[in-house]
Amino acid sequence: MDMTGPKGAETFLADAGWAGAAIEPLPGDASFRRYFRIRHPRRGDAMLMHAPPPEENPVPFIRAAKWLDANGLRAPVIYAEQEGEGFVLLEDFGDVRMREFLDERPQEERAIYGHAIDTLVALHRLPPGPFNSYDLAEYRRETRLFTEWYCPARGLNVDAAGWDAAWQDVLVRLLARQRPGVTVLRDYHAENIMLAGGPDRQGLLDFQDALVGHPAYDLVSLLQDARRDVSPDLERAMLDHYVEKAQPGADFAGDYARLGAQRNAKIVGIFVRLWKRDGKPRYLDLIPRVWGLLERDLAHPALAPVARWFDANIPEDIRAAGGGSFKS
Repeated sequence: MDMTGPKGAETFLADAGWAGAAIEPLPGDASFRRYFRIRHPRRGDAMLMHAPPPEENPVPFIRAAKWLDANGLRAPVIYAEQEGEGFVLLEDFGDVRMREFLDERPQEERAIYGHAIDTLVALHRLPPGPFNSYDLAEYRRETRLFTEWYCPARGLNVDAAGWDAAWQDVLVRLLARQRPGVTVLRDYHAENIMLAGGPDRQGLLDFQDALVGHPAYDLVSLLQDARRDVSPDLERAMLDHYVEKAQPGADFAGDYARLGAQRNAKIVGIFVRLWKRDGKPRYLDLIPRVWGLLERDLAHPALAPVARWFDANIPEDIRAAGGGSFKS
């Protein structure tokens, strides 16, 4: 890990009233964003996000954080910002992520996931936020990551036009049911939920890509987690918990499967792209989990056109191996 702070950080902190603070780098993830813990002898701790242009843009994060906070949800408070240089100083939620908390206390799994579902229920009761629409063009752009990255990496010559047509058939059916829509955080899972102040005080992270879309999407993100096993029993219980509280409309189970398959196909493509384009092969180890979730979603009748495409284009040995093995 690069132990140096970004150029201009000390000046930004001084202008924000945090001169003399220590800057401690934190591990990165899949993007160009970097995070630093800021420790000040009088002001306490904060987090510094550096989302440098042109690769990153902090404005969507700032807009979403302020909207969430204004509507009673637990996004980090923003103390200072400098959009042009990509600096944002924000509230420190600490180190207790939902993922690690449950690794140590698996007996609390249902209660913690129940609180996470309650957060989505509260979010979905709000009018949609000031974000772009999660429309058919965006859904289809994301599904193409599978044929653009995964299939070539496996040496597969597939029917790309048929892939698009199958998804058109599957996704067009849910568009009317996602209007007027809810705010979709898009990466709502156990590594982006902080237990800030206790299990029922869950803080939100990584919402800069928020859109207005279908209420099932963030449920898929949480309950079909690429990074953590969620048992089918827990998934079913949490879906029942959501349905009881939110009373979603017709064919919610079908739409959940549609968006599950859409998201999981996208993630498989993204993980291969992170390896091929960005030199981050560690995400390849997560593909078998995501592939297993994708296969489960494909078994739902709502996914019949996409399931037929898989039968015709993806060899059975690759499917049986959870997407196959890669040599990085």
